[in-house]
Amino acid sequence: MELDILKKAAEIVKKDLGIDQRDLTNREKTILIDALRTKYPLNDLFEMTGLSKSSYYYQKETQKQPDKYASLRTEVKEIFYENQRRYGYRRVYATIKDKGTTVSEKVIRRIMKEEQLIVPYKKKRNYSSYKGEISPAPENIINRDFNADTPNTKWLTDLTEFHIPAGKVYLSPIIDCFDGMVVSWAIGTSPDAELVNTMLDDAISQLSDKEHPIIHSDRGSHCRWLGWILVGSQESKKPD
Repeated sequence: MELDILKKAAEIVKKDLGIDQRDLTNREKTILIDALRTKYPLNDLFEMTGLSKSSYYYQKETQKQPDKYASLRTEVKEIFYENQRRYGYRRVYATIKDKGTTVSEKVIRRIMKEEQLIVPYKKKRNYSSYKGEISPAPENIINRDFNADTPNTKWLTDLTEFHIPAGKVYLSPIIDCFDGMVVSWAIGTSPDAELVNTMLDDAISQLSDKEHPIIHSDRGSHCRWLGWILVGSQESKKPD
């Protein structure tokens, strides 16, 4: 039921699949419930969306009434698209006000939300450890053959960025191709050399004298600086 609600939210009210259905407006919840009421009991849908029965029927009655903002709704959409979808509700409101129409900014904001008139923005690029060819590229020894018959013969590593309420954190693990288990890992607030060095030193400390794994990375900058490669060479490793 929850999955169907999220799918309908994306399909009908143009919401992101990851939205919490309880954050939807009562109007949006009512639209979703109507779309799913033939499949699920109403009471279950009320509970799942957090909408009370009285609010649902109030919204149903409201939907039957003529839209007193019908002409304003059309004007808002025209202004939005005439300006290449660059105007947010404040600029749309200012434009309408300059034309002599008396309306509150709150109404314009609500109309734009209901009509999904959203100013597009450039998505922030995810973190990438690649900083260009700062040193000769190590040979790709593994060449996408990630199978290993014994432990500690092939290792994989990468640096990943995560967003948490407190800010950004970076995870640097080493994974063994033999069983997919984590050999070592380090986490920090900066994607710096100390992070990957801590991870590498911890992994090396777990090896016997006879174990010499190949380390395969995405050839990011943190695995290309001389000190990192020299550590691997001194321990008879082959950074890939």
